[in-house]
Amino acid sequence: MSGVAGLDAHLASGATGVCRCWKLVRADGVAFGFTDHDRALSFEGVEFRPESGLSAAALMQTTGLSVDNTEAVGALSDAAITEADIAAGRYDGAAVEAWLVQWAAPENRVLQFRGSLGELTRAGGAFTAELRGLAERMNVATGRVYQRSCSAVLGDGACGVDLLAAGYSAEVSIAALEEARVLWLDGLEAFEPRWFERGRCVVLDGVAAGLEGAIKIDRPEGGLRRVELWDRVRAELAVGDRVRITAGCDKRMETCRLKFGNLLNFRGFPDLPGEDWMVAHPSRVSARDGGSRR
Repeated sequence: MSGVAGLDAHLASGATGVCRCWKLVRADGVAFGFTDHDRALSFEGVEFRPESGLSAAALMQTTGLSVDNTEAVGALSDAAITEADIAAGRYDGAAVEAWLVQWAAPENRVLQFRGSLGELTRAGGAFTAELRGLAERMNVATGRVYQRSCSAVLGDGACGVDLLAAGYSAEVSIAALEEARVLWLDGLEAFEPRWFERGRCVVLDGVAAGLEGAIKIDRPEGGLRRVELWDRVRAELAVGDRVRITAGCDKRMETCRLKFGNLLNFRGFPDLPGEDWMVAHPSRVSARDGGSRR
C-alpha cells in the first residue's frame, strides 16, 4: 500500500514521521526541491533538499472558489534561490507544489497545494513569497474583445504566425550598450527600419540568458541597428551577448496582411463603427464619405 492510502495508514498508527516538501518550477523549466526534513528526499525525479531553510506559513484552503493563500519564507542561498535571480524576475509566476510526505517512505505522500508564486519580497538575506492557488486564475478577465485592432498576441495559437520562420527573427550579438536599455546590433541590414518595433528581444547567453524585453524603437544608425527596449533587462548585459529579436505587430489589418500574410487569422473588427458614428445626429445629406454632415 502506497500513495495517499499508505500515508493515511501511517497517520492512523499514532506514531508519525511526516514532513513537508516543496517543488518549485520556474518559467524557464528549472526545477528546485525543498523540504523541512533534516535530510534530502527524492521522488518524481526531483531531489528535495533541506539546506535552503524554506518553510511555509499556515495554509488556508477552502472548498469554494475563494483564492487559496499562504506564503513561503526562505533564506537566499548561492546553491538555490539567489537574490540576483529574484531581482531578474526568474521566479515571477513560478509553479509551486506542496506535499505532505512520510519521510521514511516518500512514496506515501499527498499533494496539499498547487499554485504559483505571487509577490516576492526580500530583506536581510531572506525572502518571502506569496503563494497563489489555482483559483487565482478565476480573477482573470477572459472572453472576446470587439475592437478594430487585433486581439491576438503575435505568435500565439489564435494568431498562428511562426516567429522563428525566416524573415521574422534574427540572432545577433550585442555590439554596444547604452544604459542597459539601448542595444546596438550588427547584421540586420536585410530588415526594414522599424521591422522589430513592438517585438521581443530574448537574451540567449551571458548572465541574463533567458530574460527578455519588449522593443520600443528599432532604427538603423551609423551602420548598426539601434534597438531600444521599453524597460531594461533585469540582469547585467554585456557586449558580445547573443540575443534573438522577433518582428513586431501594431495590430492593424494592413500589417497583418502585408507584413505577415496572415489576414485569415486577423482577430480584429476594422469596420466597427466608432463613437462619433454612434452619436451622430440624423442628416438629409445622402453622401457617406466621411465629410461634413451639414
